[in-house]
Amino acid sequence: MQLIDIINRDPNPAPWAEGDNIPWHEPEFSRRMLTEHLTQAHNAASRRFEIIDAHVLWMHTELLHETASSVLDLGCGPGLYSHRLARLGHGCVGIDFSPASIAYARQTAQQEGLDCTFVLADLRQAEFGTNFDLVTLIYGELNIFRPAHARQLLRKMQHALRPGGLLLLEPHTYTAVRNFGRAPAHWSTSASGLFGEEPHLVLTESVWQPDTQTTTRRHYVVEAESGRVTRYAQTFQAYTVADYRALLTDCGLRVVDILPALGGMPSGLQPDLFAIVATVDKS
Repeated sequence: MQLIDIINRDPNPAPWAEGDNIPWHEPEFSRRMLTEHLTQAHNAASRRFEIIDAHVLWMHTELLHETASSVLDLGCGPGLYSHRLARLGHGCVGIDFSPASIAYARQTAQQEGLDCTFVLADLRQAEFGTNFDLVTLIYGELNIFRPAHARQLLRKMQHALRPGGLLLLEPHTYTAVRNFGRAPAHWSTSASGLFGEEPHLVLTESVWQPDTQTTTRRHYVVEAESGRVTRYAQTFQAYTVADYRALLTDCGLRVVDILPALGGMPSGLQPDLFAIVATVDKS
């Protein structure tokens, strides 16, 4: 792209028309993203370790009842949750399509002798397996999928659970997704970062489309030396609590509990997210 393409952009892009997501699967992008996952400077990619520790302890005690269990960690990133669950005696399978994150997760598990298997795959194409005590999809990941793909994933999760097993979702609130799209455009500069290793400018804008209840967020990355422009786009689907309930029911799942945050009690750090615990509907 060139700068003129930004000026001539469509002000109301169709949801997912400019890409399904930021390309976490590209090797160099994945490597830079791993750095963001592991930093303790922010919670933007993965949460700080102290927060993950608290979440894992809650899963271990409240969801798994301190009993050795099998866990499927979808969108596992570098395995930060799976590793901790395995240290508490659980067997974990993690799936993610970021090669650098999966390589890190595998290396850590091998070094520590943890009962973890990590699979490099797109969740939409991956085989999930069966007979898991707990399946997790956290940090708002469900909202980035088209509704048809979200249903496909939830049906696969339902099939992956043993009778009585639990699904743990951490989606975005409807208000959060709407507010993403209503946020003003902004720009930032970086000598090196997630979007490139050379100095660059990032122009970010978001569009809320009430007819589809989606927000499309665009990042235009302008390389300082060459002026080359690259566009990254991702779309978020908004759901009300009633929508989430209906979606889960449609996929053979029954809501057990709705919590204000992962871990049960809101911390105030990430109010855009909440937690849903569900199980296989036997009716």
